[in-house]
Amino acid sequence: MMTRQASATNVVSLRQGFLPRHREYLMRWLEAGACMGLCDADISDHNDENEPDIEHVLVWVRENARPAYMVRPEGMGWVLVDQIRDRQLATYSSFEAALHAIRPVLAHGATAAA
Repeated sequence: MMTRQASATNVVSLRQGFLPRHREYLMRWLEAGACMGLCDADISDHNDENEPDIEHVLVWVRENARPAYMVRPEGMGWVLVDQIRDRQLATYSSFEAALHAIRPVLAHGATAAA
């Protein structure tokens, strides 16, 4: 019979994370979108004492000095958040699709090189 403590250590979290290919795609997306108002992006850790660290991407556009969007992994999807209005917009199956929803500057369906 498994103890409660032993079973807790065997749990595998199904959560996406940022891989080098995501970082590379983000840089290509930013470069391609510069003429469409994309200014900057940053992959950050959310440090809250009540929650574990959650990696996320903040995206700045020229219309606002504050980050306009956040993309974060959640479960097996990627959540797009309107940072200015503090509102979740949608969940996407891929990181690339979430960025495409912000500004469609790369071919739809393009993926990052592995």
